[in-house]
Amino acid sequence: MSIRNLDDLLAEGVSGRRVLVRADLNVPLDKQSGEITDDGRIRAVLPTLSALVEAGAKVVVCSHLGRPKGAPDPQFSLRPVAGRLGELLGAPVHFAEDTVGDSARSTVEGLADGQVALLENLRFNKGETSKDDAERGAFADQLAAFGDAYVDDAFGAVHRKHASVHDVPARLPHFAGRLVLREVEVLGKLTGDPERPYVVVLGGSKVSDKLAVIEALLPKVDRLLIGGGMCFTFLKAQGHEVGTSLLEEDMVETCRNLLERSGGKIMLPVDVVAADAFAPDAAHDTVPADGIPSHRLGLDIGPETVAGFAAALSQAKTIFWNGPMGVFEMAAFANGTRGVAEAITKADAFSVVGGGDSAAAVRALGLDESSFGHISTGGGASLEYLEGKTLPGIAALEN
Repeated sequence: MSIRNLDDLLAEGVSGRRVLVRADLNVPLDKQSGEITDDGRIRAVLPTLSALVEAGAKVVVCSHLGRPKGAPDPQFSLRPVAGRLGELLGAPVHFAEDTVGDSARSTVEGLADGQVALLENLRFNKGETSKDDAERGAFADQLAAFGDAYVDDAFGAVHRKHASVHDVPARLPHFAGRLVLREVEVLGKLTGDPERPYVVVLGGSKVSDKLAVIEALLPKVDRLLIGGGMCFTFLKAQGHEVGTSLLEEDMVETCRNLLERSGGKIMLPVDVVAADAFAPDAAHDTVPADGIPSHRLGLDIGPETVAGFAAALSQAKTIFWNGPMGVFEMAAFANGTRGVAEAITKADAFSVVGGGDSAAAVRALGLDESSFGHISTGGGASLEYLEGKTLPGIAALEN
């Protein structure tokens, strides 16, 4: 890749210069307390921010959080993130009450060398996500005015054609942060010539969300293990009863075709945990995958499936995992995700966890993050990269 990175910027010297950093601080917040429930994405950008602080830059951080509709919405404020970021950096983070207004301007102007400011949620301004080039560009002009250089360290957003990701780099000297550089290097290994056997584990709810990546990966992988809610559409394609399990009826024929041309690469569950209801205390037991009662729904893969998946993973030299195997947020239906994750950690393989719910599951289940080769911060971005799509944020850095 012909991308300049943070080390190139540091070599130029940043002391006294304003550096605008696009981070991905889109962390989950507790709906009642407003507290951060998983600070993984904040921690992921620390190496880039710390390097800039130590070099004496005036660091202006911008990010989105959630999906506000182009106007301020208190439930999506980045204020809690500013507090946590300050704790992790060991110094106060100055918080701007708006994105490009009076508060943002005065906050940025007041920064001393080595200090950090965080702007309010980018998506409070409709120019951030606008499909109109002029509207998006006008917002990018305002953002770019806060920096002498731009660093993109928001891998979770590089697949979006948004002002802060796609348009600002055209207006400033631009560089890839530590996180973005690492993500692209790692995913490049998977799309290049991965060491074999190459095993991919896909979960999550919908086949339609993963269809493009399945199509792209099938010719390249040695085994494709499918769990999560999406497995029931595949089981239906095999002619099995799936009860009231999650099902995309319009994708059954597509799944049948995928199975027929997979050459036996696709592994599906042989047993599932079926429950009376979608509830943490629902009555449940393990049943064969071809024997789900008509009144029950599958909420996890079963122990025989975990054992089969673990056996396939134990042979792998390269592993990519995206999507939980069941409803891991409920303890009764977390064993499949835990079992597969533990099998990945035990394999003598280079393993990549593809962000999103998979990364959240690793942390929620208390697994050792360091036992995985790489945990991506961008579920959607990593999938689109593996599909071979051009990612607007990466293309902007290459220009």
